[in-house]
Amino acid sequence: MLSQLGDEAKLLAGGQSLIPLMKLRFANPQHLVDLNFIPRTSYINEEKECLHLGAMTRHAEIEKSPLVARNPILHDCAAGIADVQIRNRGTVGGSIAEADPSGDWGTVLLTQEAQVRCLGPKGERTVALVDFIQDAYTTALAHDELVSEVTVKHPASGSGGAYLAFKRSAPVYPTASAAVQLTLSGDTCTAASIRLGCVGLTPIDAKDAASALRGQRITENVINNAMDAAREAADPQPDMRGSADYKRTLVAALVKRAIEVAIRRAKGETVEVSHIYA
Repeated sequence: MLSQLGDEAKLLAGGQSLIPLMKLRFANPQHLVDLNFIPRTSYINEEKECLHLGAMTRHAEIEKSPLVARNPILHDCAAGIADVQIRNRGTVGGSIAEADPSGDWGTVLLTQEAQVRCLGPKGERTVALVDFIQDAYTTALAHDELVSEVTVKHPASGSGGAYLAFKRSAPVYPTASAAVQLTLSGDTCTAASIRLGCVGLTPIDAKDAASALRGQRITENVINNAMDAAREAADPQPDMRGSADYKRTLVAALVKRAIEVAIRRAKGETVEVSHIYA
């Protein structure tokens, strides 16, 4: 249908991004291609050391999945998206395909070994998420392609992750967010990935912040060094949510909290987290 209808057609998954844009007249497609009636597009499966999420899998389904609970950072993300109504409608595939700079899934999944399966008239292809998200609202999808599945490799033994966002209220986008995934050997960090959300056109790879952790015995001083590096990596724009300096300070504080939770989880603790509200 996308091939037949051309550029004036848009895909409708959960509608939690497209419908508000249409209401504001920022989008005015002549045709909507509804994906909700296509069977077997919503699922959560485990296969070959990977978690497979169907494109039409709702945030609420991911939140409640015992398979997802084995990788707590994914649960953090799904459980913290907006409110119950939106989580029951919004889909992981739609969120990834939208590539909204203020979205949650991109920030979290970029700390994982995640891939996106794309389906089009020429067949199926798999793209690493880091290559899939190219810019704000821009992905590697061709117009006549859609996301069919998101796969996430299970983290290594001794790994832990956490995702935290700061919001004015549940339904709105975060002012800033931070996702941290790390691996411990004893008290030493052997691997780390840190992504900053809502402080750039895409989720920012805070490479220096992650490097500040790798090979180090995690101490308060090491965490403070990671905070400082995250603050420097952030590239926010001032808006109604806060000034650029405010967002830099905020995202650094979120990184600290996320590191602390990730460490506890890597050591086997069960730690519940929730987003922080103003």
